[in-house]
Amino acid sequence: MPNVSPERRYTHGFHDSVIRSHRRRTAENSASYLIPELRAGHRVLDVGSGAGTITADLARLVAPGVVTALESDPEALRLTASELAAHNLESVELVVGDVHRLPFDDDEFDVVHAHQVLQHVADPVQALREMARVTRPGGIVAARDADYAGFTWYPELPELDRWRELYRRLARANAGEPEAGRRLLAWAHAAGLGAVTATASVWTYADPESRRAWGSSWADRIRHSRIAEQAKESGVGDGELAAIAEGWLAWADDPDGWIVIPHGEIIARVG
Repeated sequence: MPNVSPERRYTHGFHDSVIRSHRRRTAENSASYLIPELRAGHRVLDVGSGAGTITADLARLVAPGVVTALESDPEALRLTASELAAHNLESVELVVGDVHRLPFDDDEFDVVHAHQVLQHVADPVQALREMARVTRPGGIVAARDADYAGFTWYPELPELDRWRELYRRLARANAGEPEAGRRLLAWAHAAGLGAVTATASVWTYADPESRRAWGSSWADRIRHSRIAEQAKESGVGDGELAAIAEGWLAWADDPDGWIVIPHGEIIARVG
């Protein structure tokens, strides 16, 4: 099977199936390790703000502080803006920029946060260096990323095994690292960050509503999103993608269906 030629593009894209899943993310379910560090009045940089739901929570948690939402893609930043407008949040600045070369001066922020970002960037070590550069002394750099090799599910369906194999290959063809979660501590050390605390947490989907949301999202992604386009470019046929989608729907419909998604987390205190 031919490989996808490496190029810089966001593996998931912005199809509705992706965004409706990302809109389920909150500070509570996706950044709980960071919440105790946040203070009213903090200035926060949210790298890779995407659907904007975590950004909105951060803005509420640090009010009257200001949150800056950064995205590399104007389309993604429009999604952030839409979410903020829906909640009448005006204390958020919107910036298009590259995490490898952040468009900010040194020491601008109290907290720099990135959720599910470092797995997609070309050079996560350089990204962390830049995140630290724009963090004031005494501030923190925080990151959380999934680890696809650690996903565990029941029932053990071959279609889901094939999905993971395919996703990991496509992500790496885009110069990403789907096992970012386990590498965050090493990347932080390579970036020269000291006083790094590494933790882990999981998303678990086992009730009918959360199974339906996760399973239907992936069933649609594998057929209609940018992932489907890349899979077809690499030689995967519509029939195989449809079989994977049916596997996700079968898992979601199974009353015994269960999945755990592990994440690595780091908090680095900038000296």
